[in-house]
Amino acid sequence: MSSEAATATPTAPATPEAPPHGLGASLTATDVPAKTEGTFPYAADLWAEGLLWAAILRSPHPHARITSIDTSEALKMPGVHAVVTHEDVPGDAAHGRRVADRPVFASEVVRHHGEPIAAVAADHPDTARMAAAAVMVEYEVLEPVTDPEQAFAAEPLHPDGNLIRHIPLRYGDPEVVGETVVEGLYRIGRQDPAPIGAEAGLAVPRPDGGVELYVASTDPHTDRDLAAACYGLTPDRVKVVVTGVPGATADREDPGFQLPLGLLALKTGCPVKLTATREESFLGHAHRHPTLLRYRHHADADGRLVKVEAQILLDGGAYADASSESLAAAVSFACGPYVVPHAFIEGWAVRTNNPPSGHVRGEGAMQVCAAYEAQMDKLAAKLDLEPAELRLRNVMATGDILPTGQTVTCPAPVAELLRSVRDYPLPPLPKDTPEEEWLLPGGLEGAGEPGAIRRGVGYALGMVHMLGAEGTDEVSTATVKVQDGVATVICAAVDTGQGFPTLARQIVQETLGVDEVHVAPADTDQPPSGPACHSRHTWVSGGAVERAAKMVRTQLLQPLAAKFGMSTELLQITDGKITSYDGVLSTTVMEAMDGKELWATAQCRPHPTEPLDETGQGDAFVGLAFAAIRAVVDVDVELGSIRVVELAIAQDVGRVLNPAQLAARIEAGVTQGVGAALTENLRTPRGLVRHPNLTGYALPTSLDAPDIRIVKLVEERDVVAPFGAKAASAVPVVTSPAAVAAAVRAATGRPVNRLPIRPQAAVAAPNA
Repeated sequence: MSSEAATATPTAPATPEAPPHGLGASLTATDVPAKTEGTFPYAADLWAEGLLWAAILRSPHPHARITSIDTSEALKMPGVHAVVTHEDVPGDAAHGRRVADRPVFASEVVRHHGEPIAAVAADHPDTARMAAAAVMVEYEVLEPVTDPEQAFAAEPLHPDGNLIRHIPLRYGDPEVVGETVVEGLYRIGRQDPAPIGAEAGLAVPRPDGGVELYVASTDPHTDRDLAAACYGLTPDRVKVVVTGVPGATADREDPGFQLPLGLLALKTGCPVKLTATREESFLGHAHRHPTLLRYRHHADADGRLVKVEAQILLDGGAYADASSESLAAAVSFACGPYVVPHAFIEGWAVRTNNPPSGHVRGEGAMQVCAAYEAQMDKLAAKLDLEPAELRLRNVMATGDILPTGQTVTCPAPVAELLRSVRDYPLPPLPKDTPEEEWLLPGGLEGAGEPGAIRRGVGYALGMVHMLGAEGTDEVSTATVKVQDGVATVICAAVDTGQGFPTLARQIVQETLGVDEVHVAPADTDQPPSGPACHSRHTWVSGGAVERAAKMVRTQLLQPLAAKFGMSTELLQITDGKITSYDGVLSTTVMEAMDGKELWATAQCRPHPTEPLDETGQGDAFVGLAFAAIRAVVDVDVELGSIRVVELAIAQDVGRVLNPAQLAARIEAGVTQGVGAALTENLRTPRGLVRHPNLTGYALPTSLDAPDIRIVKLVEERDVVAPFGAKAASAVPVVTSPAAVAAAVRAATGRPVNRLPIRPQAAVAAPNA
């Protein structure tokens, strides 16, 4: 079953009398009015009586030895209440969501530009910033290691060494050689999450000696445990309350912002607030891994892949963070959604003195997609085949085997996706439309000439995994309560823009026939629900809500079924009414409730996975999602400027739960990928973050967003997933940069082996 749409614009409800209801409807989020009116309470908007303001002193060097720290001048300043350094950390001095290797405050060595040294609390934000600047730190500047290839032979930058992880994947016969061989070297830049709202938070001390943290957390229970360990407290004395998250395309919050807040609140006994500047945000949080990739593809005379060899090197920056998980994804998906009988992949993640890298949507998979799709274009050119045709000869399907040895058991309609975008009508050429209706790559006032414009069409196929991998214990808990026709959902799943509260409402509406559904704010007094990434809340937390709602449904229907001598399976709830299969029973949910309160708590835990072994083999992933994108670009081959005319996408979504929400997520993912392809690259010469602001870091705006056509949404349900739905927003991010690069290659005749694409790489080759 599939659904098609000409554009990404969702269809409006048919009649005002039939408001959206249940799964499959475009239910509007309840927080939309507050967000559009500017009254939604984000962390930066919080206030408390007796509030103090925090500021953090950060290292100006990417690598240095600290010889002394003097806080005396800062403490003398009027209005300063406290200054904390590494000496004031009562608990664990290092933290990390995955590897505890990152100090709260640098003590002996600074390992990256912007690393926290000290934090100040004062009665005014300007006073706090001046006091932080007054902390005197003496450094012995050291030579930074910024080239990940040099990290292997460099002196250890960390007690744990420079190598974070090495994965040698071995699959098939290493002696096999194809009739046609192509090679390539590729570089992927450092993309920043660039959240709309910079990091902010409020810490409030409690009478029991604990502390409450009000932050835009995407994983509140992990943040609570990290904070408790840092403060030397038990977890029950630290509470994390999730405030409004102003969009997240990664684990957007950095514990390095949060942990000093609690320390200052505990030391002063006062509420302390920190609102990061945009520069601090760029310096503090993790970025996408810059990656170096070397590839060799072997194919037979008909263009069928025989063997893929690759070396993948991820720059993890100063600390490990999510590098291990990102490397596992990169190595596992290094061949893409293609059948490859023999694969030999070497993957490394290393520490450098560059800013830390971490989880950013599509981590690992995005980098290798750009490389393997460039290789497919090279093969097509060498074999004189159409790029789409070469891909169709090699695409993966359900039942095929990944190079990790794992069988693809989920729906994998890759060929259908590719054919859909290939056959979709191309946009008209500029000569076929009025001149005022089309743009030069440089814009309406661009310096280029129409005669220098070349149009290119390129294809890309991408894949991502869903949920955690390699043995991650994915579990979520939810409670559903119903009384007087009103349902309440209690679940610590954080809404980072994916719309979980809306989904929870739809699930309860569909299961219980209750229109009014409230979702309680998330905090750590609730059972854990895990991080908001890899679409896990749609699957795991949504599954927990569904199970709890079904348990309440059974409680509701059992008395009626017993009264009429039938099983609950013979009763159905539709539009707030309970009816039996034979029409004998017909009543409303409100009448059946009869003033009672019904509630149930349930968990959802997907089937387990396993770590990759010493040869990169193992069933490491719960499920996979796929997409195909066709990009159309116009390139000024004299100036090297590029305009993305259209991106047509077909995606494997499992099931459409909310059409409007799904379309928005796909559009956003595609646009984020376009940024990675053309403009987004946080430059760090010699380890120093250059232009850490939204002027120097070129995010695509609404004016840069291309025409996005959602050609097809394949709804082949994944039977192991609740509702059958798949990940929605990561796979467009993974696929669109490769598609844009392929289209630029087609327009210019140049290899385009670096992202983002530089203007000089878009100037036409001499014979193009």
